[in-house]
Amino acid sequence: MNIIYYAAGANPEVWLNAFHRYLPEATIRIWEEGDNAPADYALVWKPPAAMLRGRTDLKAIFNLGAGVDAILQLGDALPQGVPLIRVDDAGMGVQMAEYVSHAVLRHFRRFDEYDVLQADKQWRPLPPHRKEDFSVGILGLGVLGNCIIDGLRSFGFPLLGWSRSAKQIGGVQCFHGDDGLDAFLSQTKVLVLILPLTTETENLMDKAKLAKLKQGAYIVNVARGAHIVEEDLLALIRQGHIAGATLDVFREEPLPLTHPFWSEKRIHITPHISALTVREESAKQIAYKIAALQRSESVIGVVDQSKGY
Repeated sequence: MNIIYYAAGANPEVWLNAFHRYLPEATIRIWEEGDNAPADYALVWKPPAAMLRGRTDLKAIFNLGAGVDAILQLGDALPQGVPLIRVDDAGMGVQMAEYVSHAVLRHFRRFDEYDVLQADKQWRPLPPHRKEDFSVGILGLGVLGNCIIDGLRSFGFPLLGWSRSAKQIGGVQCFHGDDGLDAFLSQTKVLVLILPLTTETENLMDKAKLAKLKQGAYIVNVARGAHIVEEDLLALIRQGHIAGATLDVFREEPLPLTHPFWSEKRIHITPHISALTVREESAKQIAYKIAALQRSESVIGVVDQSKGY
């Protein structure tokens, strides 16, 4: 079995050591420009188009992460009829739940405001938020969205969820489709974005949509920066309709030093670390799926390229 590997920005030794442990029978090589030698599988993260264009030998392409928007941008460079398979969770769900729970609780318990009071050396207890008024809306109900919901359940917040198609989740008021989006937003106090990035979801959260959130709403974005029209979010924060945001993803990364988000104290910034791919778990999962494919069995995580996720 021959496997080609390419992961932009990653240390190949760490990944390859993990893959060798779980795929000892495979010959795995780092793909380089001009490498057109036969391969059965490709393991990739943000690969160049030249790696995949024109290949007719691949049985599957494995994306070394949950987000597939970058690889789908390759368009017709992706081999026709070859399944693109994403990492389902591989330890990211727990991390995402931790990050979002922290952001929600930090805002709910007013710790961001206490930081300001501390800087001014003020000892001033603030009235607590009412939990029943503090509805948390999860925009995106895939694997990671459900992990976030599970992480928030024990805190007793009213939970809402929105997805493209209808879903039922215990203890969650679910909305779906274009008709359900406005109703979902109008009842949401804390909005958590965990949607895949597609042509339909890019710029989804513009001024009109953000303005539909409850007065004093809060934003947590752990999906993709392009979901939000950044200047619209900034304007609504400065106008007071939105109280603030915790943002882990941005249109341009690293976030430019001149970006106005840096100087807005009501925006908390982290450098795309809400959920890092756990290599060991990912390698084990991919090895299991390759073994299943070798037996002509179906696997989960196959991307519907027409939908973008």
